Amino acid sequence: MRQWEISQQGETSKAGQGNSCLIVAELGTGHEGDLKHAHRLVDAASEAGADAVKLQLVIAEEILHPLTGHVELPGGKVPLYERFRALEQEPEFYAAVKSYAEGKGLLFLCTPFGLRSARILRNLGCGALKIASPELNHVPLLQEVASYDLPLILSTGVSTLGDIERALRIVRRKKRQPVILLHCITAYPAPEEEYNLRVIPHLARIFSAPTGLSDHSIDPVLVPAAAVGLGACLVEKHFTLAKQGDGLDDPIALTPEEFSRMVEAIRAAESRPWDELCERLGSDCGAGRLEKVLGTGEKVLAPSEKDNYGRSNRSLHAVRSLKIGDRLSSENVAVLRTEKNLSPGLGPELLETVLGKRLVKPIEEGEGVAWEHLLSE
Repeated sequence: MRQWEISQQGETSKAGQGNSCLIVAELGTGHEGDLKHAHRLVDAASEAGADAVKLQLVIAEEILHPLTGHVELPGGKVPLYERFRALEQEPEFYAAVKSYAEGKGLLFLCTPFGLRSARILRNLGCGALKIASPELNHVPLLQEVASYDLPLILSTGVSTLGDIERALRIVRRKKRQPVILLHCITAYPAPEEEYNLRVIPHLARIFSAPTGLSDHSIDPVLVPAAAVGLGACLVEKHFTLAKQGDGLDDPIALTPEEFSRMVEAIRAAESRPWDELCERLGSDCGAGRLEKVLGTGEKVLAPSEKDNYGRSNRSLHAVRSLKIGDRLSSENVAVLRTEKNLSPGLGPELLETVLGKRLVKPIEEGEGVAWEHLLSE
């Protein structure tokens, strides 16, 4: 198995092959565009024991169509496109957070959601990039980041083994690029009993990649500690100063006190034999519950994320209303998340195939591009 390594500010962070678990505080967009609040989050994450902090570089039009409407999030239904627009920041904002985090000795990570955000992060000198689960099938984005020759972290929630294989084939096309896979359930919150943690060593073996965990469950100890016992090389967990904050993920995020408990549990799990760790966790949560958390090890969609498949991940959508005879182009088709209110389209891997084709059936603004729009009876 290959080792994942990133050099930053003269420091080297490693994962896999016997290294300590890399613990990432997912700050996401919880800074709400306030640089001072972002600094407070970084300070608290550092004090709680994080090795790294991660942000999300949001550009609304890279993610959703304006007609997506309200999306159910941990804090309730949100007009997500408009909320993302309000969270957009200039590159200088991310540069400032990056510099501040690195000054604290933390690894700075960030998630792009499209080509523009990826290029901004490359120009900022980010040493590694994280691809979120819904973007694991965003073929143009994967091709873009693969060209940077940077270490990558790929989340695998709401994905099948075939989806993971295709993504790895793209990012490893030129060479065996350092990649960490993160086992994940794309649900907020994700039920602990659905986590199926035995899939972690299976993914590591099948794809010859260090494998970790992106955890959306509520408990700060159970899933992270058991995952590390099974070989997780990285654990990522949402972080907030207060669950009642205005951040999109604050209701399911860990407070500094909870995050510190998680760090302590992870470090203890690293030094405990597996049987002893299971006995300890089973005593705390119940042996039956622990067995459900560990699962079968078969990579399948969890019950809580099944309905998200094909909707939270990407497909081809019409940016504006198109009529019969119009040609599909990069100006009128985009690779977007569908969510609940619009119809999903063809997979992003078909983008180059359909560009230039004339429509035989009109498409309403925001709706997915389907074969019926392109093929006559």
